[in-house]
Amino acid sequence: MQLTKRGLLRTALSTAAAVALVGADARIAQAEAGDAIRPLTLISRAQAANPQQYQAAELIAQAWRQLGLEIEVQGLPRPQQSDAVWYNRDTWDLTMWQMVGRPERSDPDEFVYNLFHSTTMEKGYNFVGYVNPEYDKIAEQQRLITNKDERKVLIDQAQDIIDRDQVYAFLVHPMKVYAFDSSVWAADSMVEQPGLGIKNFWTFVGAEPVGDTKDMILNSSDELNAINPFYISGATDSWITELIWDRMMRIGSDGLPKPWAAESVEWSDDGTEVTLTLREGMMWHDGEPVTTDDVIFSFTAPAEGTNAPMYKPFVSNIAGIEATDDRTVVMTLNEPNAAFETSTLAKLNLVPEHVWAPLLENLTEGETAEAVLEESRIGSGPFKFDRWVTQQEVVLSANADHWSAPKMDRWILRIVLNVEAALGMLRSGEVNFMSDYTGDPELLLQAAEEDGDLEVVQSVDIGFQYLAFNLRRPPFDDAAFRRALSAAINRDLIQKAAWNGFAVKANSHVSPALEFWHKAGIADGLQTGMDLAKSILDEAGYEMVDGRLHYPAGGTEQFAD
Repeated sequence: MQLTKRGLLRTALSTAAAVALVGADARIAQAEAGDAIRPLTLISRAQAANPQQYQAAELIAQAWRQLGLEIEVQGLPRPQQSDAVWYNRDTWDLTMWQMVGRPERSDPDEFVYNLFHSTTMEKGYNFVGYVNPEYDKIAEQQRLITNKDERKVLIDQAQDIIDRDQVYAFLVHPMKVYAFDSSVWAADSMVEQPGLGIKNFWTFVGAEPVGDTKDMILNSSDELNAINPFYISGATDSWITELIWDRMMRIGSDGLPKPWAAESVEWSDDGTEVTLTLREGMMWHDGEPVTTDDVIFSFTAPAEGTNAPMYKPFVSNIAGIEATDDRTVVMTLNEPNAAFETSTLAKLNLVPEHVWAPLLENLTEGETAEAVLEESRIGSGPFKFDRWVTQQEVVLSANADHWSAPKMDRWILRIVLNVEAALGMLRSGEVNFMSDYTGDPELLLQAAEEDGDLEVVQSVDIGFQYLAFNLRRPPFDDAAFRRALSAAINRDLIQKAAWNGFAVKANSHVSPALEFWHKAGIADGLQTGMDLAKSILDEAGYEMVDGRLHYPAGGTEQFAD
């Protein structure tokens, strides 16, 4: 079509009017919208130490920028990340985080109750600040039901509520990939535990040397926070504490609790009283005998004041504990607890009263047992503490006097923050058990194929990788906002790009590794997509103004950039 001069002028005027109208609409939207949402910082592990987590953080940040958010990814070493998030609960916005597999997590209670119950919000696992009376009630009820099928109904309901509220943006349950040198360790002595793989207590106690090398040399990409029996860690620290300190029960290789320091565990018919018979002849590493007084101290100390706030939830159901003779301890519970053996008897470390009572008495106001630097680290377990050189190594030696003495001489953990360096150490023989690998699993498989003596074992983790929202800080206190951000995450991309396919998508705090307890289909049922994310924000009243996301009308930004 040929335009005349008059036609061109008419088109120009109509275009100008349209632009003016759009500008007016934008000014109206800006006037009606709340404040612009502040720039947000997403904290992650440093890229060199955990490239999977860092890459996932970058992918998430890219997606959220399409929603009109300003996102900065900040990679930190683990101790700094813990300090910024765990110990300063009011000051962060978003963090990548992980819950790792531990033996006592073979029962879903630890995640179902402690991650989200409101009583653990101040100093416990509920560091995101989630408060929901409906959820609290279910988390409490599931502990009282001893019938597995009836209890599963409640566990499923708990998973549904967290799915609905998107308290976390669950990402993946990783495939844990481990490797060992079969010319050093007998392959048939490696124990694979459901949800944990071969990196577990039973492997470390039972690994058999096949030659002259009798030291197991492992790696960790984590710097340690503590080697302390009252400090709970989901990372490397926990591998060490469970070797030095015994527990009344342990989670067996079948995922079920079994007597350990307790020779026998007997319950009353109503499930409120348990009688524990201490194994005869137990000794602390300093030569002192393990007594029933030590057992009582180990379970009562966390309940007193703020001695050990992370352990307190696991002993809160104990109404009374007493010794009836020099080997027998009777615990009375306030109410039956289906997970008590797993979450308490197989979780709490036995500590020597003669060492720890003076240390607890000397705590100053605001201090807890978790922060105590007890240099000798006296336990009664199958390994004795030798030394800890910060950021370098931890060395434990076999306790030959233990009833389950290890077959190795020493357990040596090297702190190797760079994943490529760790792989190189495995190939050169400087490491003979790859216990922490966060790189591309294909590279590890390739190394095993080329070497011939390296064997790789893969397992779906009990734990999960996720992004945590700080619900104490707007806009993350808004469930609609959290659902929108979660919906914008392309988990297929993260599974393939960040974890190279060695993971299964997650949308629950109960792992598919726990097949009975995991709600089937909950991950596949999560609806995602950028269009869905934008529609959720639009329906909740959030406004896009000049490419920047704003709170709904009347919403104010409470925090400085």
